[in-house]
Amino acid sequence: MSEMIFYERVVALNDQTHARLRVRPAESFAYAARTNSVPLLASEFFECALEYPIVFTRGAAGPVAAALLGLREAENLYVGRDGTWDARFVPAFVRRYPFVPGKGVGGELLVCIDEASKCFDTRVGEPLFLNGKPTPQLEHAMKFLAEFHQGAATTELLGRRLQEMGLLRQADSVAQLNDGSQFRLNGLNVVDETKLRALHRDTVQELFVSGALAVIYAHLMSLGNLGALVDRLSKRGAAGKAASH
Repeated sequence: MSEMIFYERVVALNDQTHARLRVRPAESFAYAARTNSVPLLASEFFECALEYPIVFTRGAAGPVAAALLGLREAENLYVGRDGTWDARFVPAFVRRYPFVPGKGVGGELLVCIDEASKCFDTRVGEPLFLNGKPTPQLEHAMKFLAEFHQGAATTELLGRRLQEMGLLRQADSVAQLNDGSQFRLNGLNVVDETKLRALHRDTVQELFVSGALAVIYAHLMSLGNLGALVDRLSKRGAAGKAASH
């Protein structure tokens, strides 16, 4: 899963090139309307489990935790036609837009932006720099990105640990809508409860102490939201048909 989902023109923020740049909050979540899943941080599992199915997908460095937002390609069932987000909790991956962390030549963390975003302007919004130094607005964004970067590293370790322990299984399934149509979900992985229960008690204790066990059970609980996601798609299909008549 790409770090640059819904980012069009990513560049490193520069205090000279972007000296006059200003930022304002996104007017809508339309930029995420064509994203059917986004990476999650382990620290978000408890909030997300109440609203989204949490799954693991294949990534270059190992399993990637993700919130499933849609059942079809390029469709986010949580973003309405007016650009509003129809859920109480919005994943940090979405909230960090139009900023995104990047890596410098030496591996250092860089603050990058989507130059194509309508959030940036030279006339309207909060300035990013003042006398060549980051403003409180930019410092807040930098802190958010640093915390996100650290959280992502921790979550990657969790994914690799689950894989090493053989706890992940493929969970391809078929979702059937109210009108009888079907969608096949491929490439998704979930924790195998049978293998989880069969773990040695010392391993379970290790997972409990590290906090990973609670995160695993939040993931398992979240899978109950898959039915609600199917309902969302059914309602959207019905609304689309009604609008066409």
